[in-house]
Amino acid sequence: MPKHYRPAGKKKEGNAAKYITRSQALKQLQVNTKLFRKLCIYKGVFPREPKKKFRGNHQTYYHLKDVSFIRHDPILEDLRAKSAYRKKIIKAKAKRNKELADILKNRQPEIKLDRLVRERYPHFIDALRDLDDPLTLVHLFAALPASDRLKIEVKRVHNCRKLSHEWQAYISRTHKLRKVFISVKGVYYQAEVEGQKITWLTPHGMQQVLPDDDVVYDVLLSFLEFYETLLAFVNFKLYHSINVKYPPILDPQLEASAAELYALARYFDANSRPSEKVEATQEEESELRLAQLQHQLPSNEPGALMQLVKDAADENEEDEDTKECKNLFKNMRFFLSREVPRESMLFVIPAFGGTVSWEGEGAPFSETDQSITHQIVDRPTQGHVYLSREYVQPQWVYDCVNTRIILPTEAYMVGRVPPPHLSPFVDNEEEGYVPDYAETIKRLKSAAKNEILPMPGMGKEDLDDPQNLLAEGYISRAEAIEAAERKQKMMTLEKQYHDELKMELDGFKYSSSVSAATKQKSDEDMETFEEPLPDVQQISTADMSKLLMSRKKRGLYEAMKKGQERKKAHVDLLKQRKKKIEAAEKLKKN
Repeated sequence: MPKHYRPAGKKKEGNAAKYITRSQALKQLQVNTKLFRKLCIYKGVFPREPKKKFRGNHQTYYHLKDVSFIRHDPILEDLRAKSAYRKKIIKAKAKRNKELADILKNRQPEIKLDRLVRERYPHFIDALRDLDDPLTLVHLFAALPASDRLKIEVKRVHNCRKLSHEWQAYISRTHKLRKVFISVKGVYYQAEVEGQKITWLTPHGMQQVLPDDDVVYDVLLSFLEFYETLLAFVNFKLYHSINVKYPPILDPQLEASAAELYALARYFDANSRPSEKVEATQEEESELRLAQLQHQLPSNEPGALMQLVKDAADENEEDEDTKECKNLFKNMRFFLSREVPRESMLFVIPAFGGTVSWEGEGAPFSETDQSITHQIVDRPTQGHVYLSREYVQPQWVYDCVNTRIILPTEAYMVGRVPPPHLSPFVDNEEEGYVPDYAETIKRLKSAAKNEILPMPGMGKEDLDDPQNLLAEGYISRAEAIEAAERKQKMMTLEKQYHDELKMELDGFKYSSSVSAATKQKSDEDMETFEEPLPDVQQISTADMSKLLMSRKKRGLYEAMKKGQERKKAHVDLLKQRKKKIEAAEKLKKN
């Protein structure tokens, strides 16, 4: 008998004992494929790939513990009960008993997913890390039309719109927005909440077309059902962290005029309340007493001490990015024309400290207000022009947000072709190609911070040359001589260090007492000795490392090399296009 012989029907081992196919999971749970898919979405269970697929490559595998996790969850019985109740409604409709069908519809049980959210995200930071997809999907359905055929209910669309506006209002109020990028797909936003970078995509504010063939709406709706509950939990936690009641109650007039974000901003102003319990240390108490004496703050005034603690806490909590974003559009008043995307502007401008209004009911101020500094326009001509304000295109706002400086408005004036809208999510230095406008923005930022940048055609290493700095007038002659001597000394020491390291690698012991002749002789010997070495080193570093790789790692290495070559080819193509455009512009001028 072989050593590892196992009689048929005995306990399984290896991957066959750890993994299970989808058909086996359906038999164990006694559910259909649709219900199993919904259970996996709710519980966060995904297919796994075992090292050895014991039932073939055409099967979908799940971990046995995941299936057991689903089998013992109460949500399984709730979904079974709901499925059985739905059969009663279908039966009543088949018997043409409309009254009974309507009664059963109204009494249909609702499944709450609160317990699953708390189970999957035991800590709030876990929910924030996983918030990119929920925000994107909720914003998508907030812009979709309701459809009975695709089971997209009006109530669900309104709830998605409410949740998205509550999230945007919090980000705008706390100045947590960091990046904005307009693309063909929509508007990309990135916010930083409690140290977590959250990126989501919002569709453009236009009529959306619902495709039938490419999209499985049942799966999207199952995800949306869970994401709505998750986002409601997150909004509740965030609102209470800034001492604001949740859910907010909005002005019905502003809701009717589709100004929910402005209504939420007013709700924040009206309902911000000081924290009820403040645990201050002994040091904080002494600072508060000193503040009372300096500002003659009455100690018997109700809530005065609480408000002072709250203000001090708010100042300490704000990081440098938040302070910078908060003051970008400070003391600026914007007015939006009718053709401008209002929702995006109402979100972005207040997030960076600006005040915004629009044309319509419920607006804070009218177009004739003389305190308006900028008017956002997207039409080539204007009926009436006010000389006290600047007329700019919407791209100016987004570019100012991404660069964190107030850009000159000449290039963004009405009727002109604006500069290229650069993505803040792309690292130009890493990609290997820096657009011209990125260089211009870099110089504007350095000018705003009073930094020294090299002139066009020069590198950063030229700034270290004292002769260049002396010629430009940044340093005096004595400082230039001192810097040149220091640089020469550093170069000598660096060369000596490299020589010592080179000799040590080749097996020679270096001593400072060796004479110059011995050094010269050793250098000559090294030159004769080092002639065959480059090939050996080249083989050992490049080829040998590749030869010693496993097949999988070698494939990954080759794929990386192909990706680098592809990126380099793309950069070369961009440079060629740039040269052609520059040549065409020169021909036009001539």
